[in-house]
Amino acid sequence: MKETTVVGAGIVGIVTAIYLQREGHRVTVVDRQAPGEGTSFGNAGSVAPASIIPVAMPGTLKQVPKWLSDPLGPLSLSWRQLPFMLPWFLHFQRACDVDRVRRGAAILRSLNAPAVEAYADLLGAAGAPELLRREGMLHVYKTEAGFKASAFGRKLRTDNGCVVELVDADRIRELAPGLSSGYRWGFNLPDNAHVHSPLRVVQVLAELFKRNGGTIIRANVTDIECDTGGCVKLHTDGMSLSAECVVIAAGYASGKLAAKLGTRVPLAPERGYHIEIPGAVPAQHCPVTDGESRFVATPMAGGLRIAGTSEFQAADAAPNWARAETLATLAEKMFPGLQSVNYSRWMGVRPSTPDSTPVIGRSSRHPQVVFAFGHGHWGLMAAPVTGQLVTDLVAERAPRIDVSPFRPERFSFY
Repeated sequence: MKETTVVGAGIVGIVTAIYLQREGHRVTVVDRQAPGEGTSFGNAGSVAPASIIPVAMPGTLKQVPKWLSDPLGPLSLSWRQLPFMLPWFLHFQRACDVDRVRRGAAILRSLNAPAVEAYADLLGAAGAPELLRREGMLHVYKTEAGFKASAFGRKLRTDNGCVVELVDADRIRELAPGLSSGYRWGFNLPDNAHVHSPLRVVQVLAELFKRNGGTIIRANVTDIECDTGGCVKLHTDGMSLSAECVVIAAGYASGKLAAKLGTRVPLAPERGYHIEIPGAVPAQHCPVTDGESRFVATPMAGGLRIAGTSEFQAADAAPNWARAETLATLAEKMFPGLQSVNYSRWMGVRPSTPDSTPVIGRSSRHPQVVFAFGHGHWGLMAAPVTGQLVTDLVAERAPRIDVSPFRPERFSFY
């Protein structure tokens, strides 16, 4: 049993801490924010075993000019950021290869497939099983061309054992009666689920971790060093912490900590936005994804959450709230009669790798440090398997699935 410190109190860090704790390790979590108040706060709530499609797909690069020129498009890019992101984009270009995409989908499936049952277990243990809703996910399209363009993604899902049900206009209206009649094509993923409050999920799991003897410290980790005796020391803005083993699960901030240990990973600050419209309850039985405009509408405890957009900008730049206003416009188009007023708005930084695959594994130079970051759009759904893999590595046993696809060294020319 080891004194283990997890850097990061988002969903990946807290779930990892619980799995380590279950095996008897003495675990401390350290983060500058309270549990769940970082990027985990604002996701779309998807616990989606069938969400296995990498961001880099064949043909994606051809779409970029159209997306950038569309004020309501899903992509925004700061040209000032482009020189800093050149290595990331070069890897992204490589990741668009068909064979790499097929491998990437299989990797994401191995991470996400157990998610629903894992959260049923975790939230049941935390006394909050009601936070998990097993109602599937609907993907809808207004044009036949847009739907046909999803064919490769649908095949990737079925090839990896996902259940995909094609739906026509009538079936769409059964699953989501409040949707615009313009949506006439789509598919349903019945095995998917969602959570009613991503923040509350992290909070109740953090409370479970503390009830079982875990410690959570509010501090900003500024440096990390390993001594020759195998001890790891974390320096924060208020204290120093020592541990036998450290897990770096701090989202986008993980990249700088890993670099201090000699591991450089092309990690992009992919900023996402959401709005949440209080009291809005459009007639829908499940989360709905607009497959052409690339946003998700999820019924949440606080109302209707509209989440999406990818903005490549400096992580600490001021939010571009026009992106949130874009989501409000799209929501009104999706649900006729919806009034997107008095909504809250949020921006967070996704820690995104070019190939949509997180970094999970030991530091090559310091084996007492384990990496668990770079989950991008998949942090919530991939957290359980990530935590289990980290637990295997800390216990120095063979991981339950092959971790070689997650190794940071795969970015060889970075």
